[in-house]
Amino acid sequence: MQENENDILRRVRKIEIKTRGLSNEIFAGKYHTAFRGRGMSFAEVREYKAGDDVRDIDWNVTARSRKPHIKVYEEERELTMMLLVDVSGSRMFGSTDRLKKNIITEIAAVLAFSAAENNDKVGCIFFSDRVEKFIPPKKGRSHILMIIRELIGFEPQSRGTKLSEPVRFLTNVAKKHCTAFILSDFMDSSRDRSALDDALKIASGRHDLVGIRVTDPREAVLPDVGIIEMQDAESGRKVWVDTSSARVREHYARVWDEISDAIDSTLKHNRVDTACVSTDGDYVAELIKLFKQR
Repeated sequence: MQENENDILRRVRKIEIKTRGLSNEIFAGKYHTAFRGRGMSFAEVREYKAGDDVRDIDWNVTARSRKPHIKVYEEERELTMMLLVDVSGSRMFGSTDRLKKNIITEIAAVLAFSAAENNDKVGCIFFSDRVEKFIPPKKGRSHILMIIRELIGFEPQSRGTKLSEPVRFLTNVAKKHCTAFILSDFMDSSRDRSALDDALKIASGRHDLVGIRVTDPREAVLPDVGIIEMQDAESGRKVWVDTSSARVREHYARVWDEISDAIDSTLKHNRVDTACVSTDGDYVAELIKLFKQR
């Protein structure tokens, strides 16, 4: 059912209240330390300590004070964050009280507000099997609220997924270093792993890539509920499945494990740090764990 404008605005406000609070209380400081700028600027001079890099010695101050002093630099903190958001058909799946779309929206909002707390720019790329929409990076609360509104109300042209498309687009559109979060279930309906591998290899050489993989418990384990009709959310294909068969359930679980292993291998091979979040889990704990690992 299509939401009207007032419904969308109410949901934007609700998500802002929840995620901005999380961002302010939990994530802003961790985001600051986990995702650093590349530029360095001079901060101060202090007395040399054992272990300091001798290349940083300030010889003028050292000569005047007759004690070795070094120059201390700090990182230029302004960053650009890009959110690559999966809007394909599979995001509308959820066997709990939350869809994948709900989790993706909340995580994207938390990350955006965390970036805003650090005065960073935030941009967004919505993708299916194509780039559906590009929101150029900007600063400010109104810009982030506009992104959240789009996360809630955006209707894609396609239901498929091709992960290499947004990654290639990122490489073309973001000329300077940025931190890019890919928010997706990583279920690539194109099945073109080589294209994704090539795109990630190029993008990770220029940008800091992070994968946020959103899954649902029913994707890994098929319950025993008799004969049911199942539909692929992206292709629309329907099949009847006898879930009472242990052989069918084992095959289902094995295929899921193979898909998951392939996803993990591709991301790890291309140096993409990844957090896996389930619709029945706590994304706050997973994000904190991700930030601590960096």
